[in-house]
Amino acid sequence: MRDEELVVAFALTRLDHPGLDLEEVAALLVRRVGPEEMLELAAHNLADRGELRGALLEAAVERVVRVVLALRDAQD
Repeated sequence: MRDEELVVAFALTRLDHPGLDLEEVAALLVRRVGPEEMLELAAHNLADRGELRGALLEAAVERVVRVVLALRDAQD
């Protein structure tokens, strides 16, 4: 999933759950995309951080949050 697609999916998930914080929305999104995409997101995040392993769900959620925040900050 490209970063742009990830942001759109995040925005749609956030519209469905407006009362949740960013990390909770990211966790919902990661659970929705399925195991293969979750693994891909986690792998990207761990590669960005220079780590060889970590908890799958948490690493995938962190990747989503990092992409969303990076694109949000780039627009400011």
